[in-house]
Amino acid sequence: MIRVILTDIEGTTSSISFVHDVLFPFAAEHLPGFVTDNREEPAVAEQLDAVAAKSGVDRQDVEGLVEVLQQWIREDRKETSLKALQGMVWEQGYQQGELKGHIYPDAADYLQRWHDRGLRLFVYSSGSVKAQKLIFGFTTEGDFTPFFSGYFDTRIGGKKEADSYRNILKELGVEPETMLFLSDVESELDAAEAAGMKTAWLVREGELPDTGRFVARDFSEVETLLRKR
Repeated sequence: MIRVILTDIEGTTSSISFVHDVLFPFAAEHLPGFVTDNREEPAVAEQLDAVAAKSGVDRQDVEGLVEVLQQWIREDRKETSLKALQGMVWEQGYQQGELKGHIYPDAADYLQRWHDRGLRLFVYSSGSVKAQKLIFGFTTEGDFTPFFSGYFDTRIGGKKEADSYRNILKELGVEPETMLFLSDVESELDAAEAAGMKTAWLVREGELPDTGRFVARDFSEVETLLRKR
C-alpha cells in the first residue's frame, strides 16, 4: 500500500515553461548583480568557492565566476552551486513580489487531498531545496509548503541514479513498495523502479507513450492508481 508520495516539480507539479521562460531568465538577469553585491556573505562565498573549484576560474575573478554561472544556466547544468545561487536570487524575487510560482490546478487540488488523507508528501528536484520551498511557498494558488514533509535535491544524488532513490528510502526509513514517485522523465522513473519504488509517468502534453508502465495526464489519474493500491 502506498503511504508516501515523492514528486518531481518541472513538468510534474509545475509547467516546464515556467522554469525555462520565467525562472531561468530571471536568474540570468539578476545573478550578476546579486553575486557582486553579496560576494562577501558566507552563504554566497561558499558557493563561489565551489564554482571556482569546479571551473578552474580564479576565486578572486568574480566576473569570470559569473560568466561560468551564466554559461551553466544556458547549458541547463545541474551543478549544486548554481542551483543554490539561483535559489538565493529567486528568493529575493519571490519576497519582493516579482515572482509567483506556477502549480497546475490538479496538482494543487490533489496535493492538499493527499495530505489531508494522511499520505506523506516529499519533493525531489534538481533545483535546490531552497528553490523548491520558494516555488511551493509563493504559488499563484497560495502556500503549499505545509503539505510537504521534506525536500531532496541533487545533494542526495543525481535523479537518474538508482542509488539516489535508495538514499531517500534509507533517510526516510520506509519500504520501497510504500513509496510512489511522480515524474515526467522516464529515465528518472527507471532509476526509482530499480530502487523498488512504484512510479507514475506524468505526460501532460503530446501523444501518450506506448509503454507498460503507468502513465497519467494529470494528478486526478494518479489518484486512480492510488485507489487501486
